[in-house]
Amino acid sequence: METAEKKLKKSVRIRLQKEAIKKHKEENAGKLGAVTASLRNIPTAPRKMRLVADMIRGQRVNLALNMLKFDAKHASNTLEKLLMTAIADWQAQNEDVNIEDADLVVKEVFVDGGRQLKRLRPAPQGRAHRIRKRSNHVTITVADANENNVQSEEKDNK
Repeated sequence: METAEKKLKKSVRIRLQKEAIKKHKEENAGKLGAVTASLRNIPTAPRKMRLVADMIRGQRVNLALNMLKFDAKHASNTLEKLLMTAIADWQAQNEDVNIEDADLVVKEVFVDGGRQLKRLRPAPQGRAHRIRKRSNHVTITVADANENNVQSEEKDNK
């Protein structure tokens, strides 16, 4: 019998690589500290959403939730729900850790522009003005503040 491996098609190699990556992620699921949650095509202008996102970036989760709850802007309701989702995802991933003991921080928040709906508005003298109804995509990353310190200490020790 020949020990030479049979040459695989490119599509098969890619599938095997993806399966290996997925298996690696599943094995390290409990060890990952940061959790990401995202929302797409929110019908709010990105500029308005960024004003609220900048408020909570780098804040503790409890403080960020209070800021969003009592903020008057419309975008804060959406970000509050997304932050609650990220916290729930973190809790599901780290079941052995008590959420009250964890020092969760909003590690990253970024707002990208989504699709634009283009409409026409009548203007004087038979003209038309274009109206762009903007939307955005929001991504929030929540992590344990203590875990970042532990990881940096482990790197220093190596």
